[in-house]
Amino acid sequence: MEYDVVIVGAGPAGLSTAIKLKQLDSKINVCILEKGSEVGAHILSGNVLETRALDELIPNWRELGAPVKTKVSKEKFLFLGKKSSLSWPTWLLPSVQKNHNNYIVSLANLCRWLAEQAEKLGVEIFPGFPASEVLYNEDGSIKGVATLDMGLDKDGNKKEGYQEGMELHAKVTVFSEGCRGHLGKELIKKFNLDEGKNPQQYGIGLKEIWEVSEDQHQEGLVMHTAGWPLDSKTYGGSFIYHAEKKQIYIGYVIGLDYQNPYLSPFDEFQRFKTHKAIRKMLEGGKRISFGARALIEGGLQSLPKMYMPGALLIGCNAGTLNMPKIKGTHTAMKSGMIAAETIVEHMKNKRKLSYYEELFKKSWVYKELHAARNVKPSFSWGLILGIIFTGIDQILFKGKLPFTLQHKHADHEALKPASVMPKIEYPKPDGRLTFDKTSSVYLTGTNHTENQPVHLKLKDQNLPINYTLKEFDEPSQRYCPVGVYEIQKEKFVINSQNCIHCKTCDIKEPSQNITWVAPEGGGGPKYGNM
Repeated sequence: MEYDVVIVGAGPAGLSTAIKLKQLDSKINVCILEKGSEVGAHILSGNVLETRALDELIPNWRELGAPVKTKVSKEKFLFLGKKSSLSWPTWLLPSVQKNHNNYIVSLANLCRWLAEQAEKLGVEIFPGFPASEVLYNEDGSIKGVATLDMGLDKDGNKKEGYQEGMELHAKVTVFSEGCRGHLGKELIKKFNLDEGKNPQQYGIGLKEIWEVSEDQHQEGLVMHTAGWPLDSKTYGGSFIYHAEKKQIYIGYVIGLDYQNPYLSPFDEFQRFKTHKAIRKMLEGGKRISFGARALIEGGLQSLPKMYMPGALLIGCNAGTLNMPKIKGTHTAMKSGMIAAETIVEHMKNKRKLSYYEELFKKSWVYKELHAARNVKPSFSWGLILGIIFTGIDQILFKGKLPFTLQHKHADHEALKPASVMPKIEYPKPDGRLTFDKTSSVYLTGTNHTENQPVHLKLKDQNLPINYTLKEFDEPSQRYCPVGVYEIQKEKFVINSQNCIHCKTCDIKEPSQNITWVAPEGGGGPKYGNM
């Protein structure tokens, strides 16, 4: 199939690219491939939305019925000790962390709505079709992508109903797969897009949606916490957003540069909910959704080159999230809009795709990321020093300090041997406030067609038992939030059926032995209003 533009991924970046392309030139032929069973099925975010990019892209979004309704009305920030909490005055927060005029939204539902706007403009969207391979022209430029063959068994043999994948060729291919996209990862390596850049940094975000009583609910309240249950060397914190319909979006983010192989992000999140300041918001309520997803946090100094022959890399696939804002939707959308402007110039006036970076550096996204660049690396000094430095950097200097701190290590290099780190004992879940991984994965709606090739590939089949188990007590048993990896009778077992596509294993495995690739189309989680 031939198109002018093929976009990989129907998240906010890819959808914004498609909409802007059609706004600029309705004759441009655009298609989007989405690996989820429907648009939004794999979308998970906090999410407090800054509408700046949406205002630019679709100024009349209110009249068109965008699912952006709950305006932020109150903010809180708590420092948690094990049994205490200290409320930080919001007027002392850096402006970058204030949410006046922002909205509490479901990003999955916003993406569904953006997809409707794109289709009205003539964009073709194919859900359930993961792009599995980059196609190249003879000169090495990108020709397009191929979708995955459907109907193979785990040994690669054709089952009944086998369907060969499609090739989609394009004048320009846009990779907007979200954080740690597997094709984006391949392209960064092939074209040395990260040459001269800092190692990329990531976090894992876990989220639940709760239905609570009217007494416990304050629609429009945005609350964040730092401190307990994490130690002072581990970067992380929580978000608690009171959305519409008496729902609370509650979640926890932990930097994947943590050191202790016994740390379990899922169990830290469960333990966090037992703090008396948090428990009172949820007790008697009902958990209705769960999910997890990696976030990209490296910022400006880790941002790769975002163009290559025949293609652009945008949004969280590149790393445009603003870490101190805890927001990546508006920046991803704007990166997609800039991609569309670049492509139109490329097609009409034969401008090189390097024009993308010219436009990007002139945009408000670049200005935002430049002002935010020193926040994440400062937390390598520990929580207290990181907070003090962030206050100086963001409040006194507004992000304009005359130097840039560097990220020194990739996250997978941060783990210390199990022999030198303390074991962490987590309390058993009570089934009311805290839960196990099995009941949690059930809430994600995750499913993969049985007897298909395992999409979590090991470079060395023996390494988990011969090295990672001995050195780190096989941390995949703990860093995976849904129990994909287990040690059973000295065998390394991969329960790929459970995988919710969070990509944490691809990032955190200390030997980089696990590679996540796209499974058969439509597999994975089926998030509702995450």
